[in-house]
Amino acid sequence: MTDYRPIPHHPSRLSPETMLENAQRMHQSLESRRSVRFFSDEPVDPRLIEYAVRIASTAPSGANRQPWRFVVVDDAELKRKIRVAAEEEERVSYEGGRMPEAWLDALRPLGTDWEKPFLEVAPYLVVLFKQVWSPDEAGRKVTNYYVNESVGIAAGLFISAIQEMGLATLTHTPSPMGFLQEILEAPSHEKPYLLLPVGHVATDCVVPDIQRKPLGEVIGWNRGEHPWSIQTT
Repeated sequence: MTDYRPIPHHPSRLSPETMLENAQRMHQSLESRRSVRFFSDEPVDPRLIEYAVRIASTAPSGANRQPWRFVVVDDAELKRKIRVAAEEEERVSYEGGRMPEAWLDALRPLGTDWEKPFLEVAPYLVVLFKQVWSPDEAGRKVTNYYVNESVGIAAGLFISAIQEMGLATLTHTPSPMGFLQEILEAPSHEKPYLLLPVGHVATDCVVPDIQRKPLGEVIGWNRGEHPWSIQTT
């Protein structure tokens, strides 16, 4: 076991004005982010995908295990196999009774169905795997901690990075996702977590007309109401 060996950490201290400007700029960028199902097949520099994974991998994780792996798929045959398998599962979900009617009702305003052509059109499919355990140098199982929380944070950073680069993505979760493990020949300790198509938005792209909750519905201060929060009943 490695002994605790702390090192100095002195990040740059920004002025209050710069901090607020950065916060406003980031909010403006991410506020325009939408989940996209209409992608262009226009090529994307693979270095951007690599940087997005680098950024995602700065995420905090339980005991610093970093229990994730991003598999980038740009092979047309593999993308085709993934689409066929995903649509097979989605058809059962939408039309075969796997989803209860209440779930289908919740999805109708989003205009989704079992057909997923974007899985072939987008130049990249990024499959995020969670590592339920990791092998050490001797091949022995090493327990990972807070796996779902850690991988979820990494996913959020990846999505934010893609948005900051001017690209688009979608958090696709065909269920069950075991076919991704089989098609991509992932080891048994890795389980599919998210399927993220990445690329430029198509010129004919449309998105659902939805609104995000206002600040007052998603923030609280201490035990009481903040003066500017929205009262709800």
